[in-house]
Amino acid sequence: MNVKKLFDLTGRVAIVSGGSMGLGRQMAEGLAEMGANLVLCARKKERCEEAAEALRSLRVQTLALGCDVKDKAAIQLVVEETLAKFGRIDILVNNAGVSWGASVEEMTLEQWDKVLSTNLTGTFLFCQAVGKAMVAQGAGKIINIASVAGLGGASAELQAIGYHASKGGVIAFTKDLACKWAPHNIQVNAIAPGWFPTHMSEWIIEHRKDSLLAKIPLGRFGGDHDLKGAAVFLASDASAYVTGHVLVVDGGQTAW
Repeated sequence: MNVKKLFDLTGRVAIVSGGSMGLGRQMAEGLAEMGANLVLCARKKERCEEAAEALRSLRVQTLALGCDVKDKAAIQLVVEETLAKFGRIDILVNNAGVSWGASVEEMTLEQWDKVLSTNLTGTFLFCQAVGKAMVAQGAGKIINIASVAGLGGASAELQAIGYHASKGGVIAFTKDLACKWAPHNIQVNAIAPGWFPTHMSEWIIEHRKDSLLAKIPLGRFGGDHDLKGAAVFLASDASAYVTGHVLVVDGGQTAW
């Protein structure tokens, strides 16, 4: 198959949670640029509607839905509405996530549970709901957004143990699910981004910029296009023999 065809996503249907802004919006744009129709969902539906409207300029179909990934019923509704509109689900990008800055000594159980419920349980619930459709189809691509934070610990200046734990869980979950659903021709992979300026990271980047950049060999933070290629690769036929993999996109941060 021609290599351009391997990366072509024309006519495929992708759900991107947390797809209205930040990294989710960037990846959604990359998928749309390669021809995928998009379902964008997040807690704030109006943001999804704005993003969906903008992405229609790429001549793809879009659907904007409200969804809290901690809510199983809300996820099921997204799946049902996607199938009603498009008839299939080819790609799932589990991007919705939160963090909470607090020391281990001070973090409350409520704060811990919110991070784990969103980042890890939400990923499980979305995979479970979408996976049923993909198993019936006999094909699918799942991309779970982890983080370099899930690959190890961090210095005391970065106090977000719930986030680290949740993303480590996403990585282990991805590897196990890849083994479980390989017989159904479903590839399950993860992307582990490094430091990208987003709403969630803006405070720490503003206050720790120099020390963070000192640990990145490329000497810069991730940009507006740096996740597009990774997302398209893992969503396309180009990665048909790749499953259970964690693709690190961090400017070399974990290579030291």
